[in-house]
Amino acid sequence: MTHILNWQDLTPATFLSQYWQKKPLIIKNAFQDFNDPIDANDLAGLAMEDFIESRIISKTDAKWDVNHGPFTDFSQFGEKNWTLLVQAVNNWFADVDALIKPFNFIPNWRIDDVMVSFSTPGGGVGPHLDQYDVFILQGEGKRRWRVGKPDASLKQLLPHEDLKQVSDFIAEIDEITEPGDLLYIPPNHPHDGVAIDNSLNYSIGFQAPNPQELLGVIADHLLDADLLGQRMDDRKRQLTHKPHELEPNDIKQLTEMVQNALTDADMMTTCFAKYLTSVHHSLNLLVPVEPLDIDLIKQIFAEGEILEPVLGIKCLLVNQNDNSALYINGEKFELMTETLELGQMLAQKMPLSAQSLEKQLDCLKNQHLLTRVINKGFWCFE
Repeated sequence: MTHILNWQDLTPATFLSQYWQKKPLIIKNAFQDFNDPIDANDLAGLAMEDFIESRIISKTDAKWDVNHGPFTDFSQFGEKNWTLLVQAVNNWFADVDALIKPFNFIPNWRIDDVMVSFSTPGGGVGPHLDQYDVFILQGEGKRRWRVGKPDASLKQLLPHEDLKQVSDFIAEIDEITEPGDLLYIPPNHPHDGVAIDNSLNYSIGFQAPNPQELLGVIADHLLDADLLGQRMDDRKRQLTHKPHELEPNDIKQLTEMVQNALTDADMMTTCFAKYLTSVHHSLNLLVPVEPLDIDLIKQIFAEGEILEPVLGIKCLLVNQNDNSALYINGEKFELMTETLELGQMLAQKMPLSAQSLEKQLDCLKNQHLLTRVINKGFWCFE
């Protein structure tokens, strides 16, 4: 399924300069004649699986409740005032995954997942803040959305231990969304969506690492590689008259020790690329029962089969200091001159056929790369 985003009076460039992480935006009829790529029954089926992250948020007489999946029955929730939210639906439905493509003016690594929600009339999660950017596409039904500006005076509320909300806010957007309408909400903008009738919403969320996460990744890498064993060099120690004080020179030296551990650009690139291609939700990795060799792979190609990337998988190509590497699902694949073109195709998550690989399949290094990717379950024959 192909989706074309109708920007109307905007372009992706003007959106980035005027709205991205600055102010919210609603585009009416952004996806013309929009048809839902999934229905409520399919979504409920996913929520019944124990490897899928799902929850139902409901409200009864001003009391909020949160139930976590997997679910076996939905009848207990009635016909109004509840919402089912299912994470990473794009990992399981190709037509949902296709909703990401219209946003490829933003680097792939910023994309997190597509969360899909089904709401009954009155259903919502209450007014709240998010720490990330999100595009919300209206599917079936209608929903009233209110979005405000960042406001430090808003009070944090916890109506349930698993539900963070904020106090009421002044809305600068107050609109009813219909199928095909698109809402963009920057980080820290209070918002509240309430379903008017049974409705589906598709939330394309963006990951934004914070220093705590990145430093944790770097520290783990340095510890695993045993790169932090060297002790402080104290050969230039001067006589002190204040042994009870931590002096500025010592603080400076300790700080430089830590900073020096972070100056290896190749190490930092590896850490970041591995982290940013790690998928935080379940994937349907299709690892062959018996490893495939290149002869069998060529035979399958000769039969006209297409090699497809697993849904939801994350890939990045990194070029640095005349070296190239491909990262898939947190794993690094070194590239050479001969494998760079294949690496480009894999990084773009292209379907592969005998025709598209005509030049690559006769190269031993390409055969090795392709075989590794297939036997790890990252690409598979449909």
